[in-house]
Amino acid sequence: MTEERITRVETPDGNTHTTTEVIRDTELQRSSGKGMMLLVLVVIIALVGGFVLMQGQDAEIAKDNAIANAADSVGNAADSIGNAADKAADKIAN
Repeated sequence: MTEERITRVETPDGNTHTTTEVIRDTELQRSSGKGMMLLVLVVIIALVGGFVLMQGQDAEIAKDNAIANAADSVGNAADSIGNAADKAADKIAN
């Protein structure tokens, strides 16, 4: 609620002085810090989410590398079996 007070003072000389005061009953708005806390929380969640995504990508890369190495080992084993079969066929033919 707003109240306006007007005060008139008359001096002995006959001069009149008027003073006007505006009084408001509302409290000053103060920040409770909720906005800052929310911002900090969002930043923390974003950092944790980014870390988890990076770890997930590292795990995918490691899994892909392991599969590639296993496939390479199977290929080497197949080459060795093929070479042994060729040697055995040569011995039988001679």
